[in-house]
Amino acid sequence: MVSSETFRKLVMSFPDATEEPHFEKTSFRVNKKIFASFDEKNNQAVLKLNEIDQSVFCASSEMIFYPIPNKWGKQGWTIVELSKVRPEMFEDALIRSYENVIAKK
Repeated sequence: MVSSETFRKLVMSFPDATEEPHFEKTSFRVNKKIFASFDEKNNQAVLKLNEIDQSVFCASSEMIFYPIPNKWGKQGWTIVELSKVRPEMFEDALIRSYENVIAKK
């Protein structure tokens, strides 16, 4: 399980990460691009994964990782159930999300 405190600590540990509001959620950005968001009410994160990473995480843990059920999900936006995910797995996915966003600079 990943707590909200652990989530924020991990996300803000990335170079140049900023925290900003995003509708009813909180977004975390680098170079003005979102790489993660946090829905505190539902204890969920959303990460920006590439197609391969999304398919690997979702296939290995489909009750923990799953695409957003719309066009955003087809672009790699992936929901993570923070109450179910192991911290190591979440950190790995978060790193990939951050790297995907900074690579598009």
